[in-house]
Amino acid sequence: MLDLKALRRDPDAARAALSRRGGTDAETFDRVLSLDERRRAILPELEALRAEQNQANQAIAQAKKAAKESGDSSAADAAVATMREVSAKAKALQDELSTVETDLQAAQARLPNLPHPDAPPQDSVVRTVGEPRIDGLDARPAGGSDVDVAGSVPIAPRATTAKDHLELGGSRVDMERGARLSGSRFAYLRGDLVHLELALVQWALAKLRDKGHEAVIPPVLVREDALYGTGFLPDTEQQIYALPQDDLYLVGTSEVALASMHAGEILEAGDLPLRYAGFSPCFRREAGAAGASDRGLFRVHQFDKVEMFSFVPPERAEEEHARLLSIEEEILTELGIPYRVVDIAVDDLGASAARKFDCEAWLPSQEQYRELTSTSNTTEFQARRLGIRVKDSAATPPRKPEPLATLNGTAVAVGRTIIALMEHGQREDGTIVLPECLRPFGAPSVLPAAS
Repeated sequence: MLDLKALRRDPDAARAALSRRGGTDAETFDRVLSLDERRRAILPELEALRAEQNQANQAIAQAKKAAKESGDSSAADAAVATMREVSAKAKALQDELSTVETDLQAAQARLPNLPHPDAPPQDSVVRTVGEPRIDGLDARPAGGSDVDVAGSVPIAPRATTAKDHLELGGSRVDMERGARLSGSRFAYLRGDLVHLELALVQWALAKLRDKGHEAVIPPVLVREDALYGTGFLPDTEQQIYALPQDDLYLVGTSEVALASMHAGEILEAGDLPLRYAGFSPCFRREAGAAGASDRGLFRVHQFDKVEMFSFVPPERAEEEHARLLSIEEEILTELGIPYRVVDIAVDDLGASAARKFDCEAWLPSQEQYRELTSTSNTTEFQARRLGIRVKDSAATPPRKPEPLATLNGTAVAVGRTIIALMEHGQREDGTIVLPECLRPFGAPSVLPAAS
């Protein structure tokens, strides 16, 4: 939710910022300002009418007392008539105010967050880390073409084609039985890959605990208010699984539940930052046909994820955003996955994000970078919608509670990370060497070749 005071203070700047997103309706913004103006005009009128009501009630009481003494009720009747007229005006104005406030809230809900001034007009590669190469195989593009990153240099053709995760996994990635059970884009993960997933999750949670994030396993069924509060409604209805009989929704990310942990609360400034690491299954409809590059585990309806979430003072939001990105990069580096960081285009930001960075992993079988993790600075947008505020009890003089900033970042998107680990760990004999850092958490050192 955007701050109406800020919109009033500089509407031209807000209108220009929203126009950078490309799809924002200028009429909606103007309607928000118009409705807000009408609401602010009604409030003093209504207050004045209520004062008149109080005066009319007092006049009725005095007139009735005088009527008992004089036997003349005409003054009392006139006072009652005046009170009824004032009450009718107040009721009509109150009804209008209710309608205006409902319409204002609906119009506000359609406005996305103001983008950060540095959010680029097009996706921009910030940096590239790691060489797209695996032992025994050249994982770089075939035909001597450049790697798809800024500043890359021509490289030699590949001699051996890298296999994708379905070839490497064999029956351990059972898409056929998953489809028979639940339909397309569902899978059974089996055998050693299960232990690899659990090791990834444990390793990531341990790392995040050391960085001050409290581990959370949140509910995955949430009410509409939680999706509205995080900006997924109204915006991504087509991607969300709904259970209308129960008025519940399956989350597409634990960001929804983590953000809503403190909905309606006033937090103490001295307790910030609050940092969480949520692990949960996630569900997305992923409407549309999947292409060849999205087959297997890359784009499925159900997947597991470790998500980071932070509550910080607004002035610390950009610093926290850089911190979350650095953790994502640290994870990819320790796992030995080549990646690049992309500053996402302003017109491709979600409704709640002011700025977003993606980490894209190099996938040898596809000869391209694909999104693996992302981190978003949602500034005060979600906190306003969820009613989360912060107060400083030690401040002198005391200040009113104010919205804080929220940020999110993917620590491990499990399915896609498994794809990257399998493809980068593959050897010519079909075995897969896994990162050393995962072995203390139960991952095998080597996955055998698919049978």
